[in-house]
Amino acid sequence: MEFRDYYKTLGVAKTATADEIKKAFRKLARQHHPDLAQDKKAAEEKFKEINEAYEVLSDAEKRKKYDELGPNWQQAGGGFRPPPGGGYAGGFPGGMGGYGGGEEEFQFGGTGFSDFFESFFGRGARGGRRGSAFYGEDMPLRGQDAEADIMVTLEEALHGSTRQVSFTRGRSGKVETYTVKIPKGVREGQRIRLAGIGGEGSGGGQAGDLYLRVRFERHPEFTVEGSDIIHEVELPVTQAVLGGEIMIPTLDGRAKLKVPPLTQNGRKFRIPGKGMPQRGGVRGDFYAVIDAQMPTALTDAQRAAWEAVAKA
Repeated sequence: MEFRDYYKTLGVAKTATADEIKKAFRKLARQHHPDLAQDKKAAEEKFKEINEAYEVLSDAEKRKKYDELGPNWQQAGGGFRPPPGGGYAGGFPGGMGGYGGGEEEFQFGGTGFSDFFESFFGRGARGGRRGSAFYGEDMPLRGQDAEADIMVTLEEALHGSTRQVSFTRGRSGKVETYTVKIPKGVREGQRIRLAGIGGEGSGGGQAGDLYLRVRFERHPEFTVEGSDIIHEVELPVTQAVLGGEIMIPTLDGRAKLKVPPLTQNGRKFRIPGKGMPQRGGVRGDFYAVIDAQMPTALTDAQRAAWEAVAKA
């Protein structure tokens, strides 16, 4: 299992600020978004790598944990070593997880993250309920539950979808493939349960369950807050002052937004019913937030124009 250099993936320094990391992600995500690429398969893999890197580096706690790992990995001679004590989690292509003491290990495929990510940041296998001996009678042992993350796009959460997920038991090496239904309106952190396909039981005990914990794929244009979608509109400062009509992206396609004159930086424009699904089928709202962009360079004519404005 190879160590993943998330800073290299995003093309930023280890000292990069949160804002620099966000800008690097948005630039690369727009460049490699599968909907815009000719080679969709290659773009999809690259987009997943970018998403995974941003998932870690945009989260202060995950980034700190990742940075602490770096020196340990270098001292290990270039190969990743999971933290001591066993019990590290697995759950993505090539990854494995489980607890020590003879517990079963698992491998998963088709979930969207790398084995390195899930082995270090995932929860993986969870111990199942145990039986006990009472008056010499062995009670059945229920198999352990397994848990992994699954990357879900906002479009999948909006419309629902099905995904093929492979599941390999560490003891038998048998690969099983299941069709997983991503329900319409699924929420971040929600767990999808696949009953009876976790760890095998013993002594006649039931098999454990498999839980797939939903993580929303990071979108270059949108963020999700509850059931609302937030979109930052990068607007030239001249257009914020003068106003006008612009086209903005939404999950339902492009929409027209009328920007009034003298629009202040940070102003929110609400489009009702264009957010994420809520219980009962009602959708949240979409908010376009103005991010007025100052010019980074001026021609002589532009400088003269700004000076005229200042004098006025």
